[in-house]
Order: sequence, then structure tokens, then C-alpha cells
Amino acid sequence: MSEKYKSAHERVSKIIMEDMFQVKPGETVAITADSGSDKKIIEALADAAALAGGLPLVMWIPRAENDGQAGMKYWPAEALTAALCKVDVWVEAQSIIILYSDIWETAMAENKKLRYLIIGDTKIDSLVRTFAGYDIKTLGKLLSKVTEMSKVAKKVRITSENGTDVSYETNPNYAFDYDDGDFSKPKFCTAPGYVNIVPKIGSMNGKIVFDVLMEADVNKGSVEFEMKNGSISKIIGGAEAEKFSNFLASFDDSNMYKISHNMFGLNPGIRKLSGDLVEDERIWGGVDFGFGHTSPIDMPPDGQVAKSHFDGVVAKVSIYLDDQKIVDNGEVCHPDLVDLANDVLNQYAL
Repeated sequence: MSEKYKSAHERVSKIIMEDMFQVKPGETVAITADSGSDKKIIEALADAAALAGGLPLVMWIPRAENDGQAGMKYWPAEALTAALCKVDVWVEAQSIIILYSDIWETAMAENKKLRYLIIGDTKIDSLVRTFAGYDIKTLGKLLSKVTEMSKVAKKVRITSENGTDVSYETNPNYAFDYDDGDFSKPKFCTAPGYVNIVPKIGSMNGKIVFDVLMEADVNKGSVEFEMKNGSISKIIGGAEAEKFSNFLASFDDSNMYKISHNMFGLNPGIRKLSGDLVEDERIWGGVDFGFGHTSPIDMPPDGQVAKSHFDGVVAKVSIYLDDQKIVDNGEVCHPDLVDLANDVLNQYAL
């Protein structure tokens, strides 16, 4: 790692504020945190925003019990929403996230200048792997091409040697997007290195065998979903599967069982699972499946309202767009993508 910066915290924060957000003098940069947040990361982000000429606004809020809409009763919603509707940049860095709650939906809908990034409580080593070491424009060329190919495909199929075999149809009116690290314009930004697709409602069928799943330790026992017409019809496995089933049932919300989005991971710095979801969602040659709440931004006109949202990851997959294989067992293989992928990998350096 370069010794140019005093710490990894400073390095990542500088990249986020200067290279990615391209913060301009006088812009207000909100950073939200709770008791589970790493204070060093929060302070480094605020310092980097100030050094870029921005006006940092750090807001410490209570730590909720659950993410999203389920956490609303714990937060000072009226004041927080009012502030976030006025800022230029918002970095969400709580351990329990606001994403997809009424606070988030209102800020994203009403603040037309907002550039928003979620990092949650991701640890600093993971932030380095996720945000540093690659050229934004080079990564963008690969992700843009994959997105372009995805938009014209009518069906997506994902398989893995772990037993995953699931497919769904696309809807051209739903979101097809990617993050390459260019956060300079109003946008819902997340950690770079993926292409995201919102499947057609009711179209996902097959089996997903997770390598990582929120609220479950798959190292202690496998958790598999049987998908039928876009919803989880059965959760298979031992004690961890039962534990997860109870977690999901606790929401008493049928929409929590429905697929929300699917991400293709293509971050060159992430080549193995770490256990940190934000990082693992972007593992090169893997995929993420999100369930539950889906914003109207991604699924117009009404979205898919649910009490919360959760994600799981399958590493080292094969991806088919219609009959074209674009990823083979974790490696980019389509002739229109191979050179772009090699450019990204060859330029990567920490």
C-alpha cells in the first residue's frame, strides 16, 4: 500500500471525496453514523470532504434494531429527512442502515442534486479493496458494455458448481445500472464494481445456494432457496436454514420473500469472499441476490414495498444472457468483454 497517506482511512476517504464524488468548494457533505460505526472512518471522511473544499455535516443517530423501514421508530425522522433533502452529498455509514426507509425514499425523490453513497459499517481493509487500486474510466467501459448487453437480453440464467441454477426474465422499464466509481452527478451510488438488474416481477424460478447470506452463517450449514414465480417458496438446509426462516417470518411481510434485484460482481480488487457483504456483493465473477423492498426508482412506478431488505451472494458463477455465456465459472469469457476485463485486471494495483 502506498505510503503517501498517513493511514488507509485517509487514502480511502480521499478517493471517495476527491476522485469519486469530486466534491466542489462549498458543497455540503452529510455523513450519517450510529454507535456501530467506526469513528476513524467517519472522521476521515469528514476531513477529506473539508480538504476538498466541502462543508462536512456529521450526524450521529440512534442504532436501530433492523434496517430500512423497520428502523424508522428509532430515528429522528423529521429532522433527519429535512437535512438530507438539502445536502449535496450523503455518505451513509451506519451499522443499521436507513436505505429504503421513508427517510431515504423522500431524500432521493425530493433532493434532485443528491449524490448518495452507502458504505454501512464496512471495515477499513474491505473499503481499501473495494474502493482503491483501479482506474474508474477503465472499469466503467467494462461495466457499461455488460449493462448494454443485459438491456437487450430477455432472459438471464445463473449457474454455479455449488448447485445454483436460477433464471429470470428482464423488464426494460426496470433498472439496469452500474457503479464504476464516478459519483460526480446526482445518483444512488454504492461501492463500485457491479452491474445491477431488477428482474421482471414473478419471473424468477430455480434454486439459489448461497455462499454468503445476511443473518445466516453458511459456514455452519448450507442455506438454499427454491424460487417460484419470483418468490422464495422453500428454504432448505439445517439449523442455519431454520434460523434464517425464523428471521424472515418475523417480518410478517410476504414481500420480504420476493426478489428485488440481481447484481453481477466485477470489482478487480475482490477475488475471494471476506464475510463483509458490501465487499462480497462485488466479488469478481460472482453475483448478489437482493430480496424485499425495492424503490420506485428501480421498479417504477410503485416499487415493491417491504419492511426491510436483505442480500446473499454466490461466488464463482456462470452467467448467461439469453443463450450467450458472458461469465464462465467466475471468469469473463464473452469475446466482446474479454479485452475490457483484461484491461481492468491488468491495471489493478494496490
